[in-house]
Amino acid sequence: MERQYVGIDFHRRRSVIVRLNAAGDRLAVTRVTNDPLAISAAVAEAGPVPEVVIEATYGWYWVVDLLRANGATVHLANPNALNWGERRVKNDVIDATDLADMLRLNRLPEAWIAPPGIRELRELVRYRAKLVRLRSGLKAQVHAVMAKEGVLPTVADMFCAAGNAQLDAMTLGPNYELRVASLRELIAIYDREVAMLERDIHRHLRHHRGYAAVQAINGIGRTIAAVLVAEIGDVMRFPNPEALCSWAGLTPKHRESDVKARRGEITKQGSRLVRWSLVEGIARYHGGPKLSSDYHRIAKRRSVNKARVAIARKVLTLVYYGLRDGEIRCLARAAAA
Repeated sequence: MERQYVGIDFHRRRSVIVRLNAAGDRLAVTRVTNDPLAISAAVAEAGPVPEVVIEATYGWYWVVDLLRANGATVHLANPNALNWGERRVKNDVIDATDLADMLRLNRLPEAWIAPPGIRELRELVRYRAKLVRLRSGLKAQVHAVMAKEGVLPTVADMFCAAGNAQLDAMTLGPNYELRVASLRELIAIYDREVAMLERDIHRHLRHHRGYAAVQAINGIGRTIAAVLVAEIGDVMRFPNPEALCSWAGLTPKHRESDVKARRGEITKQGSRLVRWSLVEGIARYHGGPKLSSDYHRIAKRRSVNKARVAIARKVLTLVYYGLRDGEIRCLARAAAA
């Protein structure tokens, strides 16, 4: 049986499956509900070991695991690199056909299929980040209520011991007081849930050599180290630190035509959580003594934002070696000296 290529336009409830032969001729179009048996039967028409491509869209985990368990070679398409917005006609059949055709021509922009263990770790790390964002919104509401009553905060952090003492002593209108009390109760619940997640994440990673190694970088603690380990996954899929920085969206855009070349702002593609974590990690210590001097030099010559990006890229380079080798040798030598 000649090789066939299967493109799946995957949706929440239904999917379209298109099969192409090696010449690019469309052999079949199948519309199925997202039932494991129905999808397996439709893909099985392509032979015992088909080449299958599916876009990395909402809820792709289970269908990729299903197809792999059935013996298919599965490819995950990066939706940000497909550039489908300019087509005059866009529908599910065309999308599935184009996916299969790009796979056939070896022009598919592939995304990495993280193994189940990494996906489960990401679930905890990303959920913690989401809870922290929600908690920050609640804290902002407390400040908003204080502003409406003309109460100024006496400390930078209104939710430390001194800040809580001020909140306890505040005299507000009845409705404002009710709202602040409700918000503080919700914040306490979020604090408990975030602490629980942090314990679980550390328990998952306590024997991970890279997790321990990257914490040698100034400003990188348990939380940021966990984000880096979970989001990067297998660092060996990157041939060098430059490829990792490009994946994280910390390298500038490059536009070249004939003799003209232009480099712009950073691409900001890849994991937003990784970029946030790196910038957050260097906010106070700027990566340590050596990188701190680089930070101040770049900030004086260019700008603070450019300095932050440059140091974040340098820190990510150190992270690459820490995850790859289980140690960061330049930091170990500096500590020994």
